[in-house]
Amino acid sequence: MMDVFAALIGQDAATTTFRRAAAEAHALVTAGRGLGNEEKAESGGTRTGAMTHAWIVTGPPGSGRLEAARAFAAALQCRTGTGCGECDGCHTTLTGTHADVRMVVPDGLSIAVKDMRALVMRAATAPSGGRWQVVVVSDADRLTEGAGNALLKAIEEPSPRTVFLLCTPSTHPDDISVTIRSRCRVVPLVQARPEALAAALAAQQGVPADVAEWAASAAQGDVELARRLAADPEVRKRREAVLAVPRKLTSVGAAFDAASALIEAAEAEAAALVAELDATERSDLERALGAGGTGRGASGAIRGAAGQLKELEKRQKSRATRAQRDALDRALVDLAGFYRDVLTAQFGAPVRPVHGDTAAGARAAAGKWSAESTLRRLEAVLGCREAITLNVKPRIAVEAMMLSLWKG
Repeated sequence: MMDVFAALIGQDAATTTFRRAAAEAHALVTAGRGLGNEEKAESGGTRTGAMTHAWIVTGPPGSGRLEAARAFAAALQCRTGTGCGECDGCHTTLTGTHADVRMVVPDGLSIAVKDMRALVMRAATAPSGGRWQVVVVSDADRLTEGAGNALLKAIEEPSPRTVFLLCTPSTHPDDISVTIRSRCRVVPLVQARPEALAAALAAQQGVPADVAEWAASAAQGDVELARRLAADPEVRKRREAVLAVPRKLTSVGAAFDAASALIEAAEAEAAALVAELDATERSDLERALGAGGTGRGASGAIRGAAGQLKELEKRQKSRATRAQRDALDRALVDLAGFYRDVLTAQFGAPVRPVHGDTAAGARAAAGKWSAESTLRRLEAVLGCREAITLNVKPRIAVEAMMLSLWKG
């Protein structure tokens, strides 16, 4: 296995910060101390301040926020403090089986207060392995107000061996509360450069150089999307369908048809992503409740399990809704990229197109539309994304967008 930070593409500054913090954390553990203790270490030196108990990892979509937080968590549990990738601490953290690392990845659209309270109570205990209790919150911007308050209390009164890693798109108050932000150290990630991303695809996945360059450019810095584009033909087909939308908008009817196709494609993509997990969760729960057993006791247990099965179905429905919105948002980002390419062609900007494979279509559109109409179309796509984040029904938001794109 490689160094745990090797998977972070183009994040040299963040990696340096995490390495220094992990080294100091290892020194504290070796000296039998925790955070907040300013006594001199056995080596005779004092704390450098590289390590702290609460962190916020920010960055654009696809920059690898969760991947970076997981790598840092592994380095904290590493027996050498370097994130070697070889020891049990690194391996179990990266595979999600370390007893002292809690991963909070919301199934639905928010993280509930009851879930955060239970997690905070668990994190306040001493680490079973003698190193650190680490709590990684994948989408801290999805914390409800109550969940945020529960987390804030834990951050304000931390245990000496507990570390919180919060992943958010930004430190804007819409993403994370100002109070929580003020008590955390921020590590910003940057959008991976296409050259670095293409090199990583070729080296890590054995992707041919031309395919790697195309996928890196089309993904617009989204590392996970680039990997999927390079490896999955279905993902490439869905992208092609999205980029074909502008030339299909020839009438009002065509606009509504395009909206339906976009929504249905997002639903199909989401269903494919969650279907296997849903089936596994239901099977595991039914087995735990006595499904397949015989006798009066087993039958009674199943009859009494309706509430738990209903709660599972509710969580799965919420997860499917989130997956649909995420899939739709990726499609809208691709569409916005096309109109950006049209606009840059109209102004003759010396920049690389987002979608090199549709550059000819963008140039053709640039000759037909005015720059003002292109900008209005781009604003319509961005407005649709914002409307969906504000809980406007996706179909209504997409239909309104398609009509705006048709009218220009």
